[in-house]
Amino acid sequence: MSEKVIALGSDHGGFHLKSEISKYLESLGYTVKDYGTYSEESVDYPEYAYKVAVAISKGEVERGVILCGTGIGISITANRFPGVRAALCWDSFTAKMSRLHNNANLLALGGRIIGVELAKDILNTWLNTEFEGGRHLRRINKIDELAAKFWKEYLEGNK
Repeated sequence: MSEKVIALGSDHGGFHLKSEISKYLESLGYTVKDYGTYSEESVDYPEYAYKVAVAISKGEVERGVILCGTGIGISITANRFPGVRAALCWDSFTAKMSRLHNNANLLALGGRIIGVELAKDILNTWLNTEFEGGRHLRRINKIDELAAKFWKEYLEGNK
């Protein structure tokens, strides 16, 4: 990363862990852009996935971390946006592979699934693993090509 900026977003289920991750990232020298939520009051995770995913899609940030209770719903939502590769990780191996093979630019975590220390381990691995490229780049490009093909055919068929 050229600039050490990380976007964060969560619903109420990920709020506590997001707060801990934010402090940890700042201690590592990162600038944190927090897109909410800002309390444990019940909210809908798609709103916060949207905010962070759009920031990545528009190139406002290169990477982000999103959290909900399980990490599932928020990652599903984020992956709807162009250029976003959100990976739900639950250990350092999944974090490593999400970067090494998939060039994930958005890390999804389950605030009710993992604790703070495991989250830090996952985050360190994710932040410090570089994309391998090669055959994996071809596969990532294929994802974008197939999505573009679908939308082109869909939009042409619905004129």
